[in-house]
Amino acid sequence: MSIDANGDVNVQGISLRSLPKISLHDHLDGAVRPATVIELADEAGITPPAADPAALAAWFSAQSDSGSLVEYLKTFQATVSVMQTAEGLRRVAREFVEDLAADGVIYGEARWAPEQHLDGGLSLEQAVEAVQEGIEEGEDAADRAGRSIRVGQLVTAMRHTGRSREIAELAVAFRGRGVVGFDLAGPEDGFPASRHRAAFDYLADQMFPATVHAGEAAGIDSIRGALIDGRALRLGHGVRIAEDLEVMGREGDEVQVRFGDVARWVRDREIPLELSPSSNLQTGAVAAWGSELADHPFDLLYQLGFAVTVNVDNRTMSATSLTRELALLVDAFGYDLEDLESFQFNAAAGAFLPVEEREELVEMIAEGFDS
Repeated sequence: MSIDANGDVNVQGISLRSLPKISLHDHLDGAVRPATVIELADEAGITPPAADPAALAAWFSAQSDSGSLVEYLKTFQATVSVMQTAEGLRRVAREFVEDLAADGVIYGEARWAPEQHLDGGLSLEQAVEAVQEGIEEGEDAADRAGRSIRVGQLVTAMRHTGRSREIAELAVAFRGRGVVGFDLAGPEDGFPASRHRAAFDYLADQMFPATVHAGEAAGIDSIRGALIDGRALRLGHGVRIAEDLEVMGREGDEVQVRFGDVARWVRDREIPLELSPSSNLQTGAVAAWGSELADHPFDLLYQLGFAVTVNVDNRTMSATSLTRELALLVDAFGYDLEDLESFQFNAAAGAFLPVEEREELVEMIAEGFDS
């Protein structure tokens, strides 16, 4: 199998890019086009790490391939610095949606942290409004191009700052105005969800859904905290849930596994895992299992019945797309269209949407894969 320059590949004679997809874990500031970074940096009087789009794309890729989440996160300084005005946020959000639509995504959730975009004088509310304007412009542009897409905002609080309750209130205030959920992100190790209990208590009282980055740079205790303290309905990455599994042996194609309490809870309650294969390799999240995609516990989790979903995390940093991530999984594990469809069904079921709208997504996925 070969992946072309656009990250596309044919599986069973079908272009992966043409198939309907759901994107649940996609950072807005991790998906800025390199050319846009350079143009916005020039307007703001900022010197970017490289002067032309190709060189900047290569810089992002090299810096991100460090094996460390902390080092990986440093690349965001280049993108966040050019997203400090309403115009910059609106443009980035519009292009984000256009790029998703071109990738075959029919529903996506854009996660971003408004508290990181106030240096230009915007208020939290103005920042959210600017992103929503850009999203709607992108949806309209996609519609004119014959592509149907809907994108919701996941308002993110940074776990190493003290603003999570304020950000939770911001997210709820924009319920019905583009924001579909809350996220907790940033340095995971040393900053457990329990530090943000007041925010999560408020969200629970408001019946507002949350996903929490957990099981990426920290292990089972972090996942447990996300579930108990954060009341997470999805796990951001969650790949290290595999640490709570003990492989006892294999019988033919069947794997005999002993489940820990957390792993069994996550599996039995079908809590979606927002897995991001390329990113998980780059940040060292799967280093305990190996350094190649074939070593990723994705397939083990899938075979054991976990609600696995496929995501890009940060398209610019990982130089990837959802189409490319699916193609890489096909290459590593021999998946067919039925498997890829299952991943999209899992993502649709986990979307922060009313059940009727999730059922519509399921129907769109089924029709797209059948045709």
